[in-house]
Amino acid sequence: MNIRAVVLVAALLALAACTSKDKKVDLPAKLVDIPSPTVRIQKVWGASVGGGGKKQRLGLGLGTAGDRLFAAGRDGDVAAFNLKTGKQIWRTKTDLALAGGTGVGAGLVVVGSLDGHVVALSADDGAKKWAVDVKGEVLSSPAVAEKEIIVRTVDGRLRALSIDDGKELWSAEQQIPKLTLRGTAAPVVAHDMAISGFDNGRVLAVSLADGATVWDSPVSPPHGRTELERLNDIDAAVKVAGDDVFVAGYQGRAAMLAIDSGQIWWTRDVSSYRGVDVDDEQMYISTSGGEVVAMKRRTGAEVWRNDSLKRRGLSAPAVVGEYVAVADLDGYVHFFDRATGNIAGREKTSGDRVTNAPLVVDDVLYVINDKGDLTALRGTPIVARAAKAEKTAPPPAAEPAAAPAPGG
Repeated sequence: MNIRAVVLVAALLALAACTSKDKKVDLPAKLVDIPSPTVRIQKVWGASVGGGGKKQRLGLGLGTAGDRLFAAGRDGDVAAFNLKTGKQIWRTKTDLALAGGTGVGAGLVVVGSLDGHVVALSADDGAKKWAVDVKGEVLSSPAVAEKEIIVRTVDGRLRALSIDDGKELWSAEQQIPKLTLRGTAAPVVAHDMAISGFDNGRVLAVSLADGATVWDSPVSPPHGRTELERLNDIDAAVKVAGDDVFVAGYQGRAAMLAIDSGQIWWTRDVSSYRGVDVDDEQMYISTSGGEVVAMKRRTGAEVWRNDSLKRRGLSAPAVVGEYVAVADLDGYVHFFDRATGNIAGREKTSGDRVTNAPLVVDDVLYVINDKGDLTALRGTPIVARAAKAEKTAPPPAAEPAAAPAPGG
């Protein structure tokens, strides 16, 4: 049996057990009205790249360059849209079952498929530049560097392809456990390295020039007696901010590492398969249980935790203006106040599950759901009524001047 199918079988067995007569199913938390929203969320535009079908964890996120947004659908279409208006600029049919994309850079848009094909298109007009077979499922977005395209495949390999023709330049490998979640972390290019998490709880950094290991850090060693308990996949891209690398894994840990050496500065026990985001002060995580957590960036100390969206299958968080946003299994996008963790506002998109991380450009949040529908959202703080009233109230009348003292 395919190792990627094993965990699906296990999940189905667990679900069957939970739905037996003597078990109570934990349903997704119900959404409740927000009594006093502090952000007004405006839909800027909507569009679609297509690609519905059965629910699968596919790495079909968004990419951007200049004034364009790029997206790919599972049915094989890749398209470019105007960032501000959502107007489609071009659309190309690859006729592949796409599962990883969209990588953007160096004038290219790169996507990968379930049967191991990687295709590079022109970012200008969508013309096909080249296609190669890497002989492994591509379930995450390729990363585009100056001379190389970095691809993660489900067999535990990190491959560099020539940006000119797709020829393989080098590959690096990690040992993958027999039982894993379906999905792979998207590689990240930074400081002349390709950095990626793996299904064994490790983060690997290799030289872009030749694939030599720069560092290899065991962020989340497996623990537990059974294979299910020992699942500790890092299935989402690391976040690089300056000289620091931030990461979180399933049934494992969140951590901050030094980008030059891989030294682990701090770790905190947490379970997440969706990824993280950071601002100048804090790191944000969507846990596998549906909590949104903020931690101090320098120490990992917890700042706040909001559990109002439990079991709602949250996307990775995205910092947007004064807020951090997550999307859920019904296509709702939730804005949280970065300082307090309170829900500031909520907006429904097209109503389907959002698996991939939202993208933020110039304080506009771009979301793609699992049907390939795109939505652009802008959040504007709502001025408190009291503050508004204070600004619009007439100035107080001047007090009468005091009478002069006798004999003055």
